Amino acid sequence: MYLIALFFAIVITLLLFIVGGILGWIVSLYLNTDKEENTPFIHPEFMDANGNIIPDEIVALRITPKLNIDEDYYDDADSNEEAEDYG
Repeated sequence: MYLIALFFAIVITLLLFIVGGILGWIVSLYLNTDKEENTPFIHPEFMDANGNIIPDEIVALRITPKLNIDEDYYDDADSNEEAEDYG
């Protein structure tokens, strides 16, 4: 009995996954297509104040790893001098 229930649970799960994928694809195509010009949706940050696409002024963000201030900005001589200044 448990084997039959497990079989139907797996089959129903796979069918719902397939149907959800197909419906998601259809909804994505509908929502990402502009209804007037039939062009794909473009994010607002890629447009100027008039709604024109900005081809050359797109800013890229580069994230660097966290800097260790002690290693990057001070060498051993500077650290010793600062320690002497503070007592």
